[in-house]
Amino acid sequence: MKVLIIGSRGQLGSEFVELFKDEILMAPSHSELDVTDFERVKRVTQDFRPDILINTSAYHLVDDCEDYPERAFLVNSIAVRNLAILSKELNFILVHFSTDYVFDGKKSSPYNEDDIPSPLSVYGLSKLCGEIFIKNYSENFYIIRTSGLYGAKGEDSKGGNFVERLLRKWRRGETLRVVSDQILTPTYAKELAEKVKLLILNKASFGLYHMTNEGECSWYEFSKKIFEFMGKEVNIEPINSEELNLKAKRPKYSVLENRKMKIEGIPPFKHWSIALKEYLKEKGYGE
Repeated sequence: MKVLIIGSRGQLGSEFVELFKDEILMAPSHSELDVTDFERVKRVTQDFRPDILINTSAYHLVDDCEDYPERAFLVNSIAVRNLAILSKELNFILVHFSTDYVFDGKKSSPYNEDDIPSPLSVYGLSKLCGEIFIKNYSENFYIIRTSGLYGAKGEDSKGGNFVERLLRKWRRGETLRVVSDQILTPTYAKELAEKVKLLILNKASFGLYHMTNEGECSWYEFSKKIFEFMGKEVNIEPINSEELNLKAKRPKYSVLENRKMKIEGIPPFKHWSIALKEYLKEKGYGE
């Protein structure tokens, strides 16, 4: 099996590199293959002829997307459209990742794959447009919506994910203030990659899937659990999201239901707290 991974240096892409290391693998860095360079991407895919292309690249700085919408749509929509076109032309399976931010958060129960998206931000809208392009231009695809991603590998793990940013502030002695009114399911990149690989190997039906760890929590509850598992007594101040004055709106409730994945016979994810404990162990954090 020939596998091409775009975004291979990120926290999710790095997990796929590890999982597919025994396959015929091509995993270029961003400098080697910029997903927005269509002609270059076209040449690489035509030469390599992948069976599967896994796209983990994204412009995911949610607030920056409000200031740079052109960049957001170029990476999250137009480049994705181009991959979808190539997947049909060259007959490879396209695996692409989207977000819980395609929803407005007005529900009080988990969103399933049939719920109607209504994004609140440029980021969410650009990711939704990417989904729509895939559905219209590709035939063999998996769109994976996930939530609150964090991972121990890759460039993003060096301070890019929520856990590492929080710990960095704590080590600096900064006051920890975390929103308590955004409910989601933080998801461990390692387990997500493992489940997606199962989806591929099991030849599950093509289409859209919600895939996150089980359970739900606020960022505040997640933060408290981090330090609890590390055996540290740390004071964290719960705040409302409005107090942060962020440019982009976030959904208040964006928990995803892994309904379709379970129908396809993929074993359920671990609870988010168990996954977090595994992450902290992998990173070597503890008492």
